[in-house]
Amino acid sequence: MDSGLIGSVVTVLFFLLFVGIVWWAYHKDNRAKYDAAARLPFEEDGRGDQAHSEEKLQ
Repeated sequence: MDSGLIGSVVTVLFFLLFVGIVWWAYHKDNRAKYDAAARLPFEEDGRGDQAHSEEKLQ
């Protein structure tokens, strides 16, 4: 086997891996998980700014 063939095979394998990752990321079953993760910064956890200011004092 020469290096050109090995390079071609590796390129095809990485392309297939890329396509698989893109398919997995955009699959409809994952949408609910991604929507929930996108809302996390906007949800309150009950600590608020008071707990953050108490951490600064310590």
